[in-house]
Amino acid sequence: MVLVPPSGTAKNGRMVSLNDVYRARRRLSDHLEPTPLPSYPALDAIAGTEVFVKHENLQPIGAFKVRGGINLLATMDSADRNAGIVGYSTGNHAQSLAYAARRFGVECVIVVPADPNPVKAAAVRALGAHLVEYGPHLETAAEHAAGLARSRGMRLVSAADEPALIAGVATAYLEVFTELPDVDVVLVPVGSGTGAAGACVVAEALNPDCRVVGVQSDASPAAHDSWRAGELVTRPNLTVCDGLATGAGFGLPQRMLRGRLADFRLVSDAEIAHAQWLLLSRARTVAEGAGAAATAALSVMKSQLAGQRVVVMCTGGNAAEAELRRCVDQER
Repeated sequence: MVLVPPSGTAKNGRMVSLNDVYRARRRLSDHLEPTPLPSYPALDAIAGTEVFVKHENLQPIGAFKVRGGINLLATMDSADRNAGIVGYSTGNHAQSLAYAARRFGVECVIVVPADPNPVKAAAVRALGAHLVEYGPHLETAAEHAAGLARSRGMRLVSAADEPALIAGVATAYLEVFTELPDVDVVLVPVGSGTGAAGACVVAEALNPDCRVVGVQSDASPAAHDSWRAGELVTRPNLTVCDGLATGAGFGLPQRMLRGRLADFRLVSDAEIAHAQWLLLSRARTVAEGAGAAATAALSVMKSQLAGQRVVVMCTGGNAAEAELRRCVDQER
């Protein structure tokens, strides 16, 4: 399937504009505080350039996705709210919907692949959502979620093909460019691609000279390969980083990345684990695998980043104990 160009529209007739992002920021101001964007000399020394870390791991659910969930529920009409929502996710999107549903008093069902990240699964249940484990990967969970939504008359929420989700997560980049208007490069982890799509919308309007670079695990390269091919493709989904574990490209983010994303890099799961260790030991930051993927790209792109101001998006901190042990053991 060939992707439509960036000027195309989403299935519901809407793409995401900068005005959508500003409206989302106004909605979110009643619910969330801006997250910090500090620099760490120890990371600068390793990267050989000036690095700033955007700490979305400090959000109430420990991940940037909460911005999208709240914005989506805030814009939903009363009929959809009364019907309830069904989502599918590998974890942080699930928490986002559960958190927002609790705030707005909406029934919420989340379908996740079997044997999910226990930290994320426990958080979803604690927020009052009904968690369903189904299938080996995100794509089978999505199919089951669609069936549940049809049978129960609930509103199905895509993991990525939702303009309100992208507008919400894009507010993180309004904060970045307000604090660092002259930043040269923003490195963004990519699973479904909502964060990178939001980054491109804001950068294009506020700092068109800034290069937005997507980063994905080479063990689950569907978004990367979709972007390079110019069409949605499926790929093996083998990464241990659940936040990056997507086996197919998503249409709306890919349309928004086309012609806007400067580059897209793949890193290994071992490089991501090393980046988790660097954040833990040099920046006192607990990052899950997806949250450390952008930091992993610092080493891969070191020669291209020299002399530039770089923002690394730490998109989540919901690392399970086994994941943290793995990254520490790797460094021994």
